[in-house]
Amino acid sequence: MFYTWQQQDLILNIRVQPRSSRAGFAEVMGDEIKLRLTSPPVDGKANQQLVQVLAKIFAVSRSSVSILSGEKGRNKRIRITQPAKLPDGIEPA
Repeated sequence: MFYTWQQQDLILNIRVQPRSSRAGFAEVMGDEIKLRLTSPPVDGKANQQLVQVLAKIFAVSRSSVSILSGEKGRNKRIRITQPAKLPDGIEPA
C-alpha cells in the first residue's frame, strides 16, 4: 500500500520522476506511487514543484504538504495535513 493514515493526515510513499513531459500521478509500483514532475532535480526545483502539485491534487495549501524523508532522493515520504480532496485509489480514513 502506497499510503497510510495518521489520524487526519495522509502519508504517501512517492517515487518521483523529474523532467517528465507532464506533471501528475502515474502508476502504483508496489508500495509506492509514481509522481511525474516537469522540473529538473536541480536546486530543489523538483521538490518545490512536488509540493505545488500535491497541494493542488489534494486541495490544500502548500504549507499542508511536507516532505518527511527523501528530500535529496527520488523515493520520498510525504505528509498531507487534512486533505480536502482524495484522488481515485485513496480511501478516506
